[in-house]
Amino acid sequence: MKSSLSTSMTVVNVAPGLPCSSIRSGNIMAILNLLLLLCLFPINEATAEKPNVLLLLVDDLGIGDVGCFGNNTIRTPNIDRLAREGVKLTQHVAAASLCSPSRSAFLTGRYPIRTGMTGHNNGYRVLMWNAVSGGIPTNETTFAQILKEQGYSTAIMGKWHLGVNCESRNDFCHHPLNHGFDYFYGTPFTLVNDCEVSRPSELHVAFKRTLWFYAQIFAITLLTLGAANLWHVINVPWKIIFAFTLFGTVFFMYWYAAYAFQIYWNCIWMENFEIVEQPMDLEKKAGQLVREAKSFINRNKDGPFLLFVSFLHVHTPHYTTKNMIGRSKHDLYGDNVEEVDWMIGEILDAIDEEGLVNDTLTYFTSDHGGYLEGMTGSPHLKGSNGIYRGGKGMGGLEGGIRVPGILRWPSVIPANTAIDKPTSLMDIFPTVTKLGGGVLPQDRIIDGKDLIPLVQGLIPDSEHKFMFHYCDEYLHAVRWQQTTSDTIWKVHYFSPKFSPGEGACYWSKLCPCSGDNVIYHSPPLLFNLSNDPSENNPLPSDLPLYNEVLQTIEQAVAHHNSTLYPVPQQLYGINNLWNPRLQPCCGTFPLCWCNKNKTN
Repeated sequence: MKSSLSTSMTVVNVAPGLPCSSIRSGNIMAILNLLLLLCLFPINEATAEKPNVLLLLVDDLGIGDVGCFGNNTIRTPNIDRLAREGVKLTQHVAAASLCSPSRSAFLTGRYPIRTGMTGHNNGYRVLMWNAVSGGIPTNETTFAQILKEQGYSTAIMGKWHLGVNCESRNDFCHHPLNHGFDYFYGTPFTLVNDCEVSRPSELHVAFKRTLWFYAQIFAITLLTLGAANLWHVINVPWKIIFAFTLFGTVFFMYWYAAYAFQIYWNCIWMENFEIVEQPMDLEKKAGQLVREAKSFINRNKDGPFLLFVSFLHVHTPHYTTKNMIGRSKHDLYGDNVEEVDWMIGEILDAIDEEGLVNDTLTYFTSDHGGYLEGMTGSPHLKGSNGIYRGGKGMGGLEGGIRVPGILRWPSVIPANTAIDKPTSLMDIFPTVTKLGGGVLPQDRIIDGKDLIPLVQGLIPDSEHKFMFHYCDEYLHAVRWQQTTSDTIWKVHYFSPKFSPGEGACYWSKLCPCSGDNVIYHSPPLLFNLSNDPSENNPLPSDLPLYNEVLQTIEQAVAHHNSTLYPVPQQLYGINNLWNPRLQPCCGTFPLCWCNKNKTN
């Protein structure tokens, strides 16, 4: 059953098997529309089966870089096609503005603060190496685990960035195959500049220079101590000098080994548990991902299947295959966006060719906002977050968390419509769990909400009354959907200090979440996002309305805080330091290099 619905009226398609409790008694119009549809159209028996699930997650894509979300200079015809054939979510937000926390929330349906996947301002904010003990906790439940239990074939291809090992080089406690996926073809880390030899990370180059500088100071100090001792200028026991020498040598060798061989330690490609490229060949990755995705769809066309394509694009260094370079008006960044759109088109074509369109729920989004500080050499080498302020790493600002969102399921979801209500990446967890016949975990709080009643028009408002926006472990902002006035309010407690005259923190490459480089708002800033989505005009704090809204939000914050409890911190301290014992290696460590990839 495929509907062609105009956006001028509310018409509902419903999937057989959805609980009648999803329909609120107060929504009389929705019920009438539903009854009308059931009378006019016969129910397609295929929709009674468990749908296939295709998840398309782009890395660092700004909402302003997509045609159907307002861009008119970068070509995204395949993403735009999804929007025409489905529902566009215009207030779709990530649970975090950085990779690892956002992706953990996506898979578990839970705020990162609940799972220990928040960053730390005095340390690292995402997983920094493959060889760390931190990662998605083993006691968390992913939607892949639930669907696998319901008979789904499950696969993830592309980026993981949620850890590999816990205690040994091959325990794979954080690996995708131990979190519900039957098949993994991708990198356990992420795409970083070091993976492209000609363009190493500026941060790592700077760190190595700093390390070399301090190593010289250490050597001069050591020689001075030894000479002074020999000439009896001072009397330092030789045991202390030896211990000092040993400690310094180990310290500098450790950091040199960690940073000098980044391309071997982090730029690896795996098929299931096996490393097939170390380092990986970036030139072949776009084609390999497309071919593997098509192959999986073909192998599992009798369904049901869950395919999660987690693109390496459009993360820096914006690596683009040669045949796509120079096609856009925005240098390498635009080329990268247009290439990922091509990849999406190829995967959608495979769904079409197998006749699976009406049997597949397709979801498209980005893990967070576009990266503004990433590559400063040209204004065209960074993402666009459209009208929204801020970007990647700025947990409270809309530009860091507002992302494109599209759902397509022609047999169930109306086409060419838009939902202007708060939704979240976390909503995919309960949505696909229920559609796949699974049951939500009852022993923990699930923060995501089932999207199907909202996108079908069975309920008038999002089930997200409040949404909490963290920057690392700090609560920077809260939004409230005030249904009585159809208004979205947002309060800010903290904001980053931008570079003078700029809209980002170019001096640090990533805005901090606390400390001297954060503005503490007292009283908090309050914005009416419905009228001021760019967050330019805060409501005056002396208005009665300000106090009424703030009081309501603070009550919600107090309740939210009461639901939090201490959990092991995955991204703090030693859990996020490079550990040679945990380094994935396709040879005998440290001789880690190979190319066994069968897909060329």
